[in-house]
Amino acid sequence: MKRFVPTAAGRSRAMMVAVVLGTALTAGEASAAPDARAVQDISRYCQACWRNARLPADRWGDCTQEVFTRLLERVESEKWQTVLKDDETLERREFLRAIDAVKKRVQRARKVSPLSPEVADRRGSNTVRDDREAVAQAARQVLGPRQRRILELTAAGWAVPEIAGELGTTAERVSDEKYKAVRKLQHYFRGDEGVNG
Repeated sequence: MKRFVPTAAGRSRAMMVAVVLGTALTAGEASAAPDARAVQDISRYCQACWRNARLPADRWGDCTQEVFTRLLERVESEKWQTVLKDDETLERREFLRAIDAVKKRVQRARKVSPLSPEVADRRGSNTVRDDREAVAQAARQVLGPRQRRILELTAAGWAVPEIAGELGTTAERVSDEKYKAVRKLQHYFRGDEGVNG
């Protein structure tokens, strides 16, 4: 089985999480340090989430560390014990957002795996290029500049929140525009009449 080797950026981020958690857990001020039991419970909860989402097992540790990094940035460590107990708290929502963001990032990374130049396309060298050109031409005909930009950024691997930041709008608006753009292209390629939206 191939062993996962994190990148330099991943190693430095993981090291930062380990140092901050270690420092927080061994700090003299007990009120500023997260409860060791809370850290263990959060870790177990995260692992169950990664298993249920069918993420690769060799990524679970990195994913859990990323959740802790997000928690350190957004939730006071003395409130960590409440993220698994209270349903309607801001801390709980931030915790669930962190898990969801990490899970989606890993799932997207698994789906988007471009072919390396050494790998030959089995369908023929011009087919992929022709398909991309057909989609680009259709997009120029039926989509506005904003929807085209959203699809370009999506194809480049950007997440919806990143696109929203780039365009200065909300993630909900980006998701809505992306959905409408895809529907327009589907209608175009099926030859449906009266495409609008």
